[in-house]
Amino acid sequence: MIGIAWTLIIAAVIIAVISLGIAIGLWRRLRQHRMRHQALIDVLRNEIQAMTSGSIGMGKRLVEIEQRLNHTAEKQLELANRDPGVLAYNQAARLMEMGADVDDLVKDCGIGRPEAELMALLHKELHAGDSSQGR
Repeated sequence: MIGIAWTLIIAAVIIAVISLGIAIGLWRRLRQHRMRHQALIDVLRNEIQAMTSGSIGMGKRLVEIEQRLNHTAEKQLELANRDPGVLAYNQAARLMEMGADVDDLVKDCGIGRPEAELMALLHKELHAGDSSQGR
């Protein structure tokens, strides 16, 4: 009976030692996986930070370009409105696009008949060139 008890104790100790060895092996593998995952997380964090910095820089550049574009558009409008003759010709060109004739240009824009006829001829030539290029 004592021999069986010692056999059971020895078997239990062997099982415990084997279990402890397996547990230590699994713990080491788990630590290696955790270290690899942490390294990947660090790499991804650095890449995200680089992309964020690039996006912020690009956003600032776009804001600057938009401000410059708005400033240029304001200056262009200011220059166009400064010269009343240019304003009349711009209005005449818009009316021509809408189908106005020479008499309408003279009456509504305050330009002379020769200028209105010249604009009508030019408009007709431009549209004739556009329709021939479209083919």
